[in-house]
Amino acid sequence: MKTKKNPAVAADISVAARRWPHRLNDLIHTISDRLVRPETQHTAHDLLGGLLAPLARKNCWTLAKHAGHPNPHHFQHLLSRARINEVGLVEDLRTYARTHPGEQDAVLILDETGDLKKGTETVGVQRQYTGTAGRIENAQVAVYLAYATPAGHALVDHRLYLPRSWTNDPQRLQTAGVPEHVAFATKPALAEQMITAALAAHTPTAWVAADEVYGRNPHLRRTLEEHRLGYVMAVARTERLMLPCGPATVGELAVLAPGTAWQRLSARPGAKGQRFYDWALIDAEPAPSGCRWALIRRHRTTGELAFYRCYAPEMVPLKRLVAVAGRRWRVEESFQQGKGLAGLDEHQVRTWCSWHRWSLFAMLAYAFLAAMAAIEARQSPSMAELIALTCNEIAHLLNALFATDPDIEHVLGWSLFRRSHQANARQCHYRRQAFQEL
Repeated sequence: MKTKKNPAVAADISVAARRWPHRLNDLIHTISDRLVRPETQHTAHDLLGGLLAPLARKNCWTLAKHAGHPNPHHFQHLLSRARINEVGLVEDLRTYARTHPGEQDAVLILDETGDLKKGTETVGVQRQYTGTAGRIENAQVAVYLAYATPAGHALVDHRLYLPRSWTNDPQRLQTAGVPEHVAFATKPALAEQMITAALAAHTPTAWVAADEVYGRNPHLRRTLEEHRLGYVMAVARTERLMLPCGPATVGELAVLAPGTAWQRLSARPGAKGQRFYDWALIDAEPAPSGCRWALIRRHRTTGELAFYRCYAPEMVPLKRLVAVAGRRWRVEESFQQGKGLAGLDEHQVRTWCSWHRWSLFAMLAYAFLAAMAAIEARQSPSMAELIALTCNEIAHLLNALFATDPDIEHVLGWSLFRRSHQANARQCHYRRQAFQEL
């Protein structure tokens, strides 16, 4: 694959890519105060490099082999026994994740994801529902907080969910190294902890988005309203609201809404066109300081309905609430890319400390890719014939260009071909959608 058609673009990519390893070193320098000892910093650098590598499996053994270590002991020590300021590391992650995508129009997004496990020894594991499998499985579930702006998104905090089968068993907690102060907490309670920590760290945001697990929790909603944070959170069709005319479920409101109540708006642009739905906004009971609504989304072809509780400290247009609702899907992309590119779900650790540290370093590795994508999008002019560099493409180039004796022209040629092909496909989808809208 040659680059003769786009030599200038290929040269720009090559120059940009050569900055990425230095920026990874800058990230290590940013968190170095949290890692205390120089050898811990070196091991953390090797761990981040391995998490970004295209390995079939990512665990201490495979990462140690990739880094040239004689055994996995350095990584195992880093995850379980090394002196690390984990609270400070989370603060650095939050700061880093918002520095490059920027602070304009930021939304915090709550969601959980599960990792399927075998056995019963891994901390937090039990048979429970996880969206990863779409059913009840033996799994470990954690709640994550994502930070998203139009320029990018990354995971910035996490909490492991401990079921009552664990918190009611002190011996099991002690074996897994769970701190004594940790008690049972619901997923919304864990979400509230992360929101409170983010606000205490002055994270710039005015909105929170979440799915039904969090939207149906009145205590979490009340906490957000007390902080005057707007929210758009999904609820079930059986969710009851107090209206001026009396109580009603959101499902009943969808049936009673007149045709004039529905507006066609795009939740956000996608690879195959704008994501248009029909939306209806209905005033709900007034808040002590602010406005509350029920938001209903209707699929244009199937008629499938989705429901949301909404709040804002002041009146906002429907378009703004729709934009926040559409931003929620960024956390799904963060999970997919964090797992596929940074090994978020590939840990083979059993204890509390090791799980938290592995997840933190995986989130840092993914935040690095998101930061590089935001930087290149800001520094490189947009081109209609090429899509912007994505996290996937940056990870591919990072490994291909810095492999032993790479064929740079071949690597860049294929990168340009992929981005050109994806840009053509996107343009075709948008033209077809525009034609269908006529």
